[in-house]
Amino acid sequence: MHQYLLFSPEVAAARSAGKPIVALESTIISHGMPYPQNVTMAQEVEHVIRAAGAVPATIAIIEGKICIGLVAEQLELLATSPDAMKVSRRDLPYVLSQGRLGATTVAATMICAQLAGIHVFVTGGIGGVHRGAETSFDISADLQELARTNVAVVCAGVKSILDIGLTLEYLETHGVPVISVGQPAFPAFFTRDSGFKADFQLDSALEQASFIQTKWQLGLNGGIVVSNPVPEAFAMQKEEIDGITEQALQEARDGGVAGKLVTPFLLARIKTLTEGRSLMTNIALVKHNAQVGAELAVAMRNLPGLQPL
Repeated sequence: MHQYLLFSPEVAAARSAGKPIVALESTIISHGMPYPQNVTMAQEVEHVIRAAGAVPATIAIIEGKICIGLVAEQLELLATSPDAMKVSRRDLPYVLSQGRLGATTVAATMICAQLAGIHVFVTGGIGGVHRGAETSFDISADLQELARTNVAVVCAGVKSILDIGLTLEYLETHGVPVISVGQPAFPAFFTRDSGFKADFQLDSALEQASFIQTKWQLGLNGGIVVSNPVPEAFAMQKEEIDGITEQALQEARDGGVAGKLVTPFLLARIKTLTEGRSLMTNIALVKHNAQVGAELAVAMRNLPGLQPL
């Protein structure tokens, strides 16, 4: 066992019993949603995963340990602590060595999941290439992590606040396959169709698991994006969300918002401008991703030859 890992009783028991485990990030709790909806969402997502036959492992940094699986008190701590750091790859050594409270991004959660031998990770949306990156060089560390870390990431694509076309080009350059579920189109978080196509459409968990196993057995290291569109009943209209996103982006530029503060600022503004509808969409898509991710984890556990990392 890695010296920095601390497994919750539930996850430790699942490891001993050989049960499928699904990793969950914690930035969505600390920075992605307001309280108390963030706690309710986290609990509901964990329930979805358990109901599908897998075990949830929400990941965070607490008191110098990478906690793989959180108890109720730890979830509440993350949800109510404004000083929780948003932790990516570069931040992990600092937060651990300083004993700070940290919420893991997609990149950091992938690293921690691989350390813990977890193959499947569920999130809302991955980071990507920001608009204007040709001058700002603002590209999420999530994309580099996907190029190097052997974890399948189930998401609703990338947020419309990003440059989706350049994000997909970046992933292609680094050999990261993008799978779509139920449709050929790559989703754009709040909407089902970004206007771009995924690389491959694989609808069943067994197909997805077989693809992932084959990739890694070939020695092709790196992650896989499993893009799963938001349920149609909760999807927003592309024209509406595009207009609202442009307004929020302009407000961010006018206010000098930059770096890690951009995404939380934009999500908060989009929530306000949609009168809360975007938050309902966000919660619905995360729960839907949890269902798909749990089914994938079960299918991967049942495939012969896939050993813990």
